Amino acid sequence: MPQADFEDQEQPLDPAMEKIRRKMVRLQLISGGIFLVCFMAVIAAIVYKISLRPAAPATTATTAGYAVPADGPLAATAALPPGFDIQQVSLSGNQILFYGALNGMPKVYIFDLSVQRIVADVTVGQGR
Repeated sequence: MPQADFEDQEQPLDPAMEKIRRKMVRLQLISGGIFLVCFMAVIAAIVYKISLRPAAPATTATTAGYAVPADGPLAATAALPPGFDIQQVSLSGNQILFYGALNGMPKVYIFDLSVQRIVADVTVGQGR
């Protein structure tokens, strides 16, 4: 098997090819170094962006224009007039509609959670 021994031995390159090989190795090292520096810059930018993210407030979260406490329910009082008989309640977004009667007259009150007050007082009657 003299041929196998001959294949294992490498022939020395001529000076021109050796010069090109050295340039290629140097180019690979420089390219690898640039790639490593760019990769580290991207990692640093990601860490920087994550560290700048503001901490979420633990006390409130906003929903539909009003703040909801994180530790409990929203507390509000709808001051309906005395004697108002509630027949139906409806919720739409941040508004609560109270339908009922006051002294026998049908009425609608709309309570807005964002401003925490009655925003509409509607008397329901027949048109002429």
